[in-house]
Amino acid sequence: MKPVMTPLLTFGQFEIPVIAAGNGWLVVEKPRGMSVHNDAGVDLVSLARRGTGTVGAFGIHPVHRLDRETSGVMILCSEREALRFFARQFETGAVIKRYIAVLHGRIQTAPGDGAWSVWDWPLAADAGGRRFPQGTGELKECRTRFRVQEVSRHYTMVECEPQSGRTHQIRRHARLSGHPVVGDRRYGSNRLNAHVREQCGFTRLALHAMEIRVVPPGQSRPVTFRSSAVPAELQGLFA
Repeated sequence: MKPVMTPLLTFGQFEIPVIAAGNGWLVVEKPRGMSVHNDAGVDLVSLARRGTGTVGAFGIHPVHRLDRETSGVMILCSEREALRFFARQFETGAVIKRYIAVLHGRIQTAPGDGAWSVWDWPLAADAGGRRFPQGTGELKECRTRFRVQEVSRHYTMVECEPQSGRTHQIRRHARLSGHPVVGDRRYGSNRLNAHVREQCGFTRLALHAMEIRVVPPGQSRPVTFRSSAVPAELQGLFA
């Protein structure tokens, strides 16, 4: 399926591209700084409803979530059956999601060699914060695969694949590894965040949902829907 990167809607500073669309569903690229559904009228779901002219009792619903400050690929549905079709794949663990993150510090793994490493600290349902990133309460097994894409003097760009579904899983695992995501105000260092903001002009969370692999309705094989590019702000840290 060939991506069709046409603007869905422009609202203020936001332009939402459409990556693909089918009967009752569409894949879009969420901007950073936009809530998925918690800001009625200006969140992703509201703007998608306006941009597609979708009305009716069902409206538009997200199949999964991204944090407000995380940008990247998302699936939205305007029909109940399409939502159920995608939701079943998430429930059975059949969906593969990959992210690009910029982390503080240099990870001592050869960049670009294709080898995956694993963060496997158990996490609680409670998301916690920088002092207790594992959270409080019962800890359950969690796995995040990652591999180094690029290393600069102070940062490491990694590709991440969460293999379980805890809240803020990548951000919490990155913090536990000693390499928090750049710009992470919840789990990262206030001092380091202030440095990149003041010295580099970097004001966002350095986490981007790069691709999602899922079987679309009416098809039998998985399709990978991919973001157009790694955000320029993330690339700029390595310039």
